[in-house]
Amino acid sequence: MTCTSTDQRTESDHGMFRALRVRNYRRFASANLLSLTGTWMQRIGQDWLVLQLSDDSGVALGLITALQFGPSLLLSMYGGVLADRYAKRRLLLVSQTLMGLLSLALGVLVAADAVALWHVFVLAGLLGAVSAVDAPVRQSFVSEMVGPSLLTNAVSLNSTIFNGARLVGPSLAGLLIGAAGGDTAPAFFLNAVSFAFTIAALAGMRTDELLPSPPVARGKGQLREGLSYTWAHPDLVLAMALAFVLGTFGFNYQVTIALMARESFDLGAEAFGLLSTAFAVGSLSGALLSTRRSVRPRQRFLVGSAVVFGLLTVVSGLMPTYLTFALMLVPTGAAGLMFSVANNSFVQLGVDPQMRGRVMALYFMCFMGGTPVGAPLVGWISEHLGAPWGLILGGAVCVVAGLAAAAFLARHRSVRLELQRSPLRMRLRVGALRNAVPAPQLRAAEEALAERAPGQQSP
Repeated sequence: MTCTSTDQRTESDHGMFRALRVRNYRRFASANLLSLTGTWMQRIGQDWLVLQLSDDSGVALGLITALQFGPSLLLSMYGGVLADRYAKRRLLLVSQTLMGLLSLALGVLVAADAVALWHVFVLAGLLGAVSAVDAPVRQSFVSEMVGPSLLTNAVSLNSTIFNGARLVGPSLAGLLIGAAGGDTAPAFFLNAVSFAFTIAALAGMRTDELLPSPPVARGKGQLREGLSYTWAHPDLVLAMALAFVLGTFGFNYQVTIALMARESFDLGAEAFGLLSTAFAVGSLSGALLSTRRSVRPRQRFLVGSAVVFGLLTVVSGLMPTYLTFALMLVPTGAAGLMFSVANNSFVQLGVDPQMRGRVMALYFMCFMGGTPVGAPLVGWISEHLGAPWGLILGGAVCVVAGLAAAAFLARHRSVRLELQRSPLRMRLRVGALRNAVPAPQLRAAEEALAERAPGQQSP
């Protein structure tokens, strides 16, 4: 019944998996777990295939990552416009089908022993183009499935699912590639099949239980409107800036882990998969911790988690052995995921519904759009200075960015020290951000009050 689903959406308990009570989201999340497991298998297989075809080139590995994420710079905002303009479920049906076909094409080329490095580059670029449109649509579709009261929990659960798949996918891919004598085709075929589960879940949804935002009519300047809206909100600008720096220099583990396994420790695909799994264990832990959050994160949490993630990344690069490096990846993954979930929730809960698609598109442009620069750069540094330096220098940049953000907050907030006599207590009070624009809930309340008393003025 529709009313039951509504009750589930508005329930205020703090259960870790409360968003899964919504039928549409539960089915989508279950299918997404299988699909993302296949996606991680493809990523491991693709990276290993590039190393095979390029004689262990760190630059080639960085370029393939750049090609996969580069289209975010050009197409994410267009995907956001589509998300605000058309039915998100139908858009996802198209994008998921296309990604499955691209995975199938790469598997066929490898199985036929006809694959060349340029084939992998082209297919990675096409997959990145579809993903650039798919990502903002998929992220903004979450709120339509669960509503605003469960959005934070659903975002955390999405990250839990993503990292649960990361926990299984890389190890499964490494074992599969090792058992096949280095053949990566089975990983690509399984990924192609996994998209069928998400397509089936989308097709079988109860559309009357969705909470679609009002569609935005076609018009000129809608991309520019999304940029202007974000720029008018200093809190969103800060979140976007942190996402860009950490996405560009910190979240390049698909490059650095592969090079550490291959060059620093001289190990094979199985060890590479296990290192990715270690990072996923930490990420999954961070995601599960984040599911307890039921309100919009604070900016100081974003800044603190960014600094901690950068410091742990530096320490990871200093680890001398395979075992110590693997162990260090666990807390590093947890810190990175806690920042990622908090930043995502912070942005989604800070925008008006009719702007969510475009703002989330800009967010993914910032988070993923720097990868075309960061991944080849980290690959070049690792190839010429040694694999650990890709981690050390990337983490150092993240620390500097977090400290700069902290200084920005301290400068633009009123800070005062209060002394209370009875009982004796000292408190550091941090005021609101100067010139900040209120969040959507506060703006809606202010507008409602203005409508109720249009002609009244305070004496």
